[in-house]
Amino acid sequence: MKTVYIVLVKAHTGLGAVARKITGYPYTHVAVSLDRSMEDFISFSRRRHFFPFDAGFTHESRSSYAFGDHRSFKAKIFSLPVSDEAYLRITDYISECEKDPKRLFNIFSMATMPLIGGFRIWHADNCMSFVSRVIQLSGAVKMDRSYWRYAIKDLDRLLAKDLFFEGKIFRSSPPDPEYMEPFELGAFLKEMFSLIGRLTYRLFFNRP
Repeated sequence: MKTVYIVLVKAHTGLGAVARKITGYPYTHVAVSLDRSMEDFISFSRRRHFFPFDAGFTHESRSSYAFGDHRSFKAKIFSLPVSDEAYLRITDYISECEKDPKRLFNIFSMATMPLIGGFRIWHADNCMSFVSRVIQLSGAVKMDRSYWRYAIKDLDRLLAKDLFFEGKIFRSSPPDPEYMEPFELGAFLKEMFSLIGRLTYRLFFNRP
């Protein structure tokens, strides 16, 4: 038997703050960790803090969530016991996502999740659909809907019996300068139009 950790994060981002104000729910990001030390978080997320449209498959660190004046972040962690076979399925899926340059960040589904439960776009994921797929592959809990229809709050309820930890996690190293690259309007707009254009194309034509 092996263990997979599902980590809900109270993100220190502007979008996270807006979402918390609207929903009253604290956690706005979710990731997978394969290590109890909680030094590597695997997800679909932004690759640079100030550029939310430069996003996709990521390996995040504690300092991706705790930067600047923030020395820690609040997290809720669930511990899923999985068989060796299930663990291999999960790591194969993670490797597949990591090596596939065609996978995009599905910001459309993320934005519409509270209204219509999100929707699928060919070869596109966000933090919720990625982590939900990992949970599905684990076989540790019964899921009563398509994996991409689970919001973070749904995962919180789904995994309640597997709660491992809830509280503050402190960063263990300084923030990565590349991750904290200063905002630049031209780069921001370029990434925004690029991602929205590619997602829109796939939405209507279901191909790259």
